[in-house]
Amino acid sequence: MDNKINLTIDGQVYTANPGQTVLQVARENGIYIPSLCYHPRTGKAGKCRACLVEVEGIRGLKESCALEIKENMVVNTRTERVMEVRKMIVELHLANGEHNCIACEKNGHCELQDMAYHCGIERPHFPVEHITAELDTSSEGIIRDSNKCIQCGRCIRACNHNVMHEVLDFGWRSGDMKVICDDDKPMGESSCVQCGECVQVCPVGALTFKNAKGVAQFKELKKTKVICTYCGVGCSIDMYTKDNKYVYSMATEDNWEQLPNKGMLCVKGRFGFDFLNREDRLNTPLIRKNGELVEASWDEALDLVASKFSEIKEKHGAGSLGFFTSARVSNEENYAVMRFARGVIGTNNIDHCARL
Repeated sequence: MDNKINLTIDGQVYTANPGQTVLQVARENGIYIPSLCYHPRTGKAGKCRACLVEVEGIRGLKESCALEIKENMVVNTRTERVMEVRKMIVELHLANGEHNCIACEKNGHCELQDMAYHCGIERPHFPVEHITAELDTSSEGIIRDSNKCIQCGRCIRACNHNVMHEVLDFGWRSGDMKVICDDDKPMGESSCVQCGECVQVCPVGALTFKNAKGVAQFKELKKTKVICTYCGVGCSIDMYTKDNKYVYSMATEDNWEQLPNKGMLCVKGRFGFDFLNREDRLNTPLIRKNGELVEASWDEALDLVASKFSEIKEKHGAGSLGFFTSARVSNEENYAVMRFARGVIGTNNIDHCARL
């Protein structure tokens, strides 16, 4: 039985699955409908109104992120009325805050910036007076800039329903309403565990990583997909680098529903790789000679280790040797050490720092 639904978007017929929203179908088919409060991992919102569309037979404009598709539905995403309202919404967001794109780490990766470009807005026409708030730099890894916050609620839903730490919420009322940590504490003094999920879903520059500040804007970064090395879950990470230097980590969101971490990371996966940039990292093997560690070639170091292992095993047996592996190398390297210990040396004396 074919339970697919046919609908028309901007004059083109599309086939979709029951239960999908208009926004989901549009994005699956490369149709641009902006949204600020909706994120695939935080679900329906219908708050910001940026995704409004016209639907034949329905009065008024409807939020496409919350509108479930129906058979033979006819949707228009770029009518004159839709574009006028969309432009006004963007202008109001731009006016109510300090969106200094030039100096923002999210420049080139900001959804509000994308919407302004899409609507042809160069400057907002609705000046809104507000008091500039101080940056919250109290946490170890995250900078909160409430001047850039558009109060979309994504970070709150992600904190409360995705990672379920229940730190963020809206506080105060009316023009004083803002996103707060616990009972309006600085993030560094709150119960936040620094998982960074709020930064991951933020559509603007209100939440950014400290280690990216002044280092690189998004457009300068190179993305490399890797597997986190810290435990056996196998979380997928998009590692961002500049000039071959690590900058920060994001959870992979491409095909996130099929990944073990579902687009989320813990504090180690998010912030645990800054050691890659340490100036005192070893770049060459060291061998102890005359009581001091001196640099050696890989061949020299490996020959020494092999001879010592062989000598100890022959004299005291395989059980006299033990192996200790690290969460700061790849899973493949840890596996290789395990195979070497058990298959070559013949010992089960092997442990891993993440187990401690």
